[in-house]
Amino acid sequence: MGQKWKYQPPTYEQTMAAKALSVELDMSPVLCGLLLKRGITSAAEARDFFRPKLGNLHNPFLMNDMDIAVKRLNKALGKKERILVYGDYDVDGTTAVALVYKFLQQFSSNIDYYIPDRNEDGYGISKRGVDYAYSTGVKLIIVLDCGIKALDEIAYAKSLGIDFIVCDHHVPDDELPCAVAVLNPKRTDSTYPYPHLSGCGVGFKFMQAFAMDNGIPAEQLYTLLDLVAVSIASDLVPIMGENRILAFHGIKQINHSPSVGLKAIIQVCGLAEKEISINDIIFKIGPRINASGRIQQGKVAVDLLIENNLRAALEMSRQINEFNETRKELDKSMTEEANTIVEGLESFDEQRAIVIFNADWHRGVIGIVASRLTEVYHRPAVVITCTGDVATGSARSVTGFDVYKAMESCRDLLENFGGHTYAAGFSLKVGNVEAFAQRFKDYVSDNILPEQTDPVIEIDAELDFHQITRRFFNDMKKFAPHGPDNPKPIFCTYNVCDYGTSKVVGRRQEHIKLELVDNKSNTILNGIAFGQSRQAKYIKSKQSFDICYTLEDNIYKHGEVQLQIESMHAKARSNDVQRNP
Repeated sequence: MGQKWKYQPPTYEQTMAAKALSVELDMSPVLCGLLLKRGITSAAEARDFFRPKLGNLHNPFLMNDMDIAVKRLNKALGKKERILVYGDYDVDGTTAVALVYKFLQQFSSNIDYYIPDRNEDGYGISKRGVDYAYSTGVKLIIVLDCGIKALDEIAYAKSLGIDFIVCDHHVPDDELPCAVAVLNPKRTDSTYPYPHLSGCGVGFKFMQAFAMDNGIPAEQLYTLLDLVAVSIASDLVPIMGENRILAFHGIKQINHSPSVGLKAIIQVCGLAEKEISINDIIFKIGPRINASGRIQQGKVAVDLLIENNLRAALEMSRQINEFNETRKELDKSMTEEANTIVEGLESFDEQRAIVIFNADWHRGVIGIVASRLTEVYHRPAVVITCTGDVATGSARSVTGFDVYKAMESCRDLLENFGGHTYAAGFSLKVGNVEAFAQRFKDYVSDNILPEQTDPVIEIDAELDFHQITRRFFNDMKKFAPHGPDNPKPIFCTYNVCDYGTSKVVGRRQEHIKLELVDNKSNTILNGIAFGQSRQAKYIKSKQSFDICYTLEDNIYKHGEVQLQIESMHAKARSNDVQRNP
């Protein structure tokens, strides 16, 4: 009756520390325990966490080469050189290009932007893109969310008299490109205090440094934080430290005064009357922006994000929404085909990784399919397609396993690769696909831990129903925005029963609308269990069971708190709960 849970009750020392902090903050000890888990140990740190201040952003000049980058940009603007803003075709890349282009457009009319075509250019900087820059008289290219491995392409540009400033956040190789400046907080020699910026975040820091150097008010740049928030959410980078400050204020900007382009896409998503959250960006806004790069051209997304006319922006948004519908259809059919392939694999249960290849699949959607496979089968997944004799692949990983390192172990078989801990992309010759698949699977088998392929729900704290008050919920909401390193808290309650009014709901009777009572306080709470109607018979039997859940606003009963059930266990403190002492 549900997934395994992992719960580590607080130690005596942790309990005492949480109680002491709760007195200072006038907040539930349970929530103070969650602060401690996030490394927040004092009232001052907690206040900074709950109310992040833009004044606490790091000095951008702490980043290697930042002074050089600003100096070169100043020179380009002073001499009225033509500047090209170049970025990847995903959400992070297109938001980064939109941000830098919009900001610099205030100071130069001799500026252009370029988003590579997935099919014509491939990933990152291409010779085709450099040739376009040369043909249009460009002297400086600012590249965002890619470029850290484009040694040959940047050397080629240099031979044509074109300088590069690289703004990237992907893991670099030992050798850096011969750019004028390389801005990347993941450089091995990095002096920057926060390594987890998004690609758009690095672009923001560059513009922040430029503004500081030229006496431009910071508020002029802060109006673009909505784009940074979209990139942080969509690229699934950690939402702690500097990213928390950027995301917090970016979400505020989205909800109060979004750019025209984002306002249009919010309307098309049906979110105009709703307070936008990180999840809304991840599941609705981000995929639509991404769809243009996956299905058509990423440039369409930038066109939208820099548009100032709402009517034109709405028309573009509707077009992008159509791209997204096409993407969803491809996603559905390819995922079904992928599942069929996986289920037909010999000795699949013994394999720790999935690698599948289909020459007919759309290269713009293989990353999504890889994510679907990882979610379903709980192991690293690689999906590969090809055009001619060149294959393109996307890899996704499970919690705690570094898929980028797995790619590095295969680098002699690859033409190109890049990425992060949990996602990577690559290209290789079709003739190397089989050897790559075996090498990758061997690496995963040798390095992955058994628990990393076992789906487990991490429980943050145990609650009794009487503790779930409106004040508790409002204080918990201060932990937002949520994301990696700051997930939405998951709670558990043991020995609850149906109050007698729970019922199956939904078009296909797939959900359960719950009214539950705990055995300690007799407090009654409403809940919803999506896709768990198979548990209805047991629930109606009046036997006790355990639940784990998140807390949400009840959209139908304003002011009430609702349990969103993640999992249920039929037997109180069953073997499905791993309780670490």
